[in-house]
Amino acid sequence: MSGHIVVVGSINMDLVVHTERHPQPGETVLGSRFQTFPGGKGANQAVAAARAGGRVKMIGRIGDDAFSERLEAGLVENGVDTTCVLHTPGAASGVALITLDSEGQNTIVVAAGANSLLTPQDIREFSPVFEGASVLVLQLEIPLETVAKAMALAKFHGVKVILNPAPAQGLPGSLLAQVDYLIPNQFELALLTGMQVISLAADAVQSLGTGAVIVTLGGNGVVVHRGSETFQIASHPVPVVDTVAAGDAFVGAFAVAISEGRSLREAAERGNAAGAISVTRAGAQPSLPTREEIDAFLAAHPRRR
Repeated sequence: MSGHIVVVGSINMDLVVHTERHPQPGETVLGSRFQTFPGGKGANQAVAAARAGGRVKMIGRIGDDAFSERLEAGLVENGVDTTCVLHTPGAASGVALITLDSEGQNTIVVAAGANSLLTPQDIREFSPVFEGASVLVLQLEIPLETVAKAMALAKFHGVKVILNPAPAQGLPGSLLAQVDYLIPNQFELALLTGMQVISLAADAVQSLGTGAVIVTLGGNGVVVHRGSETFQIASHPVPVVDTVAAGDAFVGAFAVAISEGRSLREAAERGNAAGAISVTRAGAQPSLPTREEIDAFLAAHPRRR
């Protein structure tokens, strides 16, 4: 049986406003619906992995405000172990302010709140969680030194590291050298390397020691680079309702496939399918597909290459 998946990352409440189009700088536009959904890249990826069939343990922080109980309950309801989710007195839970246009495209501003208080010491105290794990999943909505500590513990315990480098930022080569699977979108990869050509950027990252680079391209699918191996998987044509958490759906399903010992191609295909399903639904965590839904989708759609 595969080991469990550890997710270290952010837990946010998403505050979503629907509008016909995104405003220009200095412009006010009228919105329509307003909704709240549990979110945060860390929590989204934890739920995505749990729904995709993984055994998931989450490490993170929430505040002591009105959002905290709902955020933790959302994780528990989806089968995520929250033993290592800390309540932070005097702090607000993280929030994401999301504007969603008529095409399903989004803009997002994140206020980190309690996420910014997740420390390397917190990770050290939860080090037993890494024992027996198959995969560690990380993003960048928590302090970078905390990300680094989680990676170091993963390496000590022989755990594969998946990094989704979002929000986009430059990263030291010493950190990238510890990553087994880097999953950026095209913009994040360009910011990370200063290169616009995906193949050159992927080569540059791998020269630092990163194992594989899996670049999500939205409507253009995904391209995978590992050493001299390169392949692309086309997107699935589906009606787009909401693109929030599509990348998180990919990462969660990908992580489960890797934890089960599946090939890199099969993991990317399952992630690609999960992302396609998620954009057909509203909300972050509510859009994330189950293992049965991913299996059924792949059975109904031929391989996209």
